[in-house]
Amino acid sequence: MDKKIEHLGQLSGKILLFGGVYSNLQALEALKQVAEYENINPENCICTGDIVGYCAQPEETVQLFKNWNPNSIAGNVEIQLSEGAEDCGCDFIKGSRCDGFSQQWYPYAQSLLSQDALAFLKKLPDHLTFNYADKKVMVVHGSYFNTSEFIFKSTPWKTKAINFNIDQHDVIIAGHCGLPFNHEKNNKLWLNPGVIGMPANDGNQSVWYAILDDKTGNLEYKHHTLTYNYRLTNKLLQNGLLPKEYARTIVTGIWDNNEILPAMESGLQGFGINL
Repeated sequence: MDKKIEHLGQLSGKILLFGGVYSNLQALEALKQVAEYENINPENCICTGDIVGYCAQPEETVQLFKNWNPNSIAGNVEIQLSEGAEDCGCDFIKGSRCDGFSQQWYPYAQSLLSQDALAFLKKLPDHLTFNYADKKVMVVHGSYFNTSEFIFKSTPWKTKAINFNIDQHDVIIAGHCGLPFNHEKNNKLWLNPGVIGMPANDGNQSVWYAILDDKTGNLEYKHHTLTYNYRLTNKLLQNGLLPKEYARTIVTGIWDNNEILPAMESGLQGFGINL
């Protein structure tokens, strides 16, 4: 199947990067306020996918996203929902806790999304590309080759490197793994801004995004934390239809399990993130 790649052309000024909204309406509302405070127009806001996910308000989240109108690619969740698939396509190990949880939240989201929301998600491209500060940039979800591939800071560079060879990009902006990080090597940059829908397993209720800046003529980036009304998100998750473990994570900042994490990232649970 041919990939749908949307070319944004030349961008300049601040660019807001985020991913993994996960149906967390309160976090999306807070991030939209950040964009407005920073005077970043919607066309300079970019999401790495998974607008829909673990939290309680999938329809409201998609409608706010649609009205705000930032750029986004399709995450595995959008692809699965658009195709009417029976699972989230997250590449969880069959029979794992995450796989079990997905059998609750995914049909919940499916049942609440309107045809209008599904039509919006179906139009999302697989990748975005743009030029910025003399760099060629590509946006992926997991990787260029596998939407559901988990790539972390500790993932070997050779695994990341092959993605840059697609049309010789200088920067890859990625999502999916749930943790913010940056990895620079050989004048290439792999940048994951993190997700806003769930904490980053760091023991904090705040979530993560990043901002690119070209004010010096060079591509500069900075990771940021986002505070939002997590108490309301937590309350809404406790509806008897969604995993109570996710409601707990919203408050504790600690994941229920580390099944998807490599040893290095697993060992950093609860210690905060140093970027």
